[in-house]
Amino acid sequence: MLKEFKEFAMKGNVVDMAIGVIIGGAFGKIVSSLVSDVLMPPLGLLMGKVDFSSLFINLSGTPQPSLTAAKAAGAPTINYGVFLQATFDFIILAFVIFMLVKQMNRFKKEVPPPPPAGPTNEEKLLMEIRDALKGRQ
Repeated sequence: MLKEFKEFAMKGNVVDMAIGVIIGGAFGKIVSSLVSDVLMPPLGLLMGKVDFSSLFINLSGTPQPSLTAAKAAGAPTINYGVFLQATFDFIILAFVIFMLVKQMNRFKKEVPPPPPAGPTNEEKLLMEIRDALKGRQ
C-alpha cells in the first residue's frame, strides 16, 4: 500500500498541482498586499480620504469610533470595507490566472485532426452500384 501511495504521490500531475498550490498561496499574499497597500490607499484618497479597511456598519446600538474599537468591544459589525478589498483581490487574481492560462494555451501544440477515413469496401461497392444505376437512365 505504501508503494502504491508513493507512485501516486510522485506522478507528474500531483507534484505539479502541489507546486501550483504553494506558488498560488504565495501569489495570493502578494496580490492581497498589492490591493491593500498599493491600490486601495490612492483609491481611498480619490474618494475623500476613505480607508476601505475600516469601513463597517455597526449593528449594536452603541456607537463605535472605529472597527478596531467595535471588535474590541465585541460589537457585531458588517465589515464591508474588508469585503471590498477581498473582492478586489479576487478580481486581480482571477485576471492574472486567466492571462496565465491563456498564454499556456497558446504554447500548447495543437494536434491536427486526423484525415477523414476513406470509404469502406462496402461504401465503394454501393457507390459503384449507384453509378451503374445512373448510367442506365
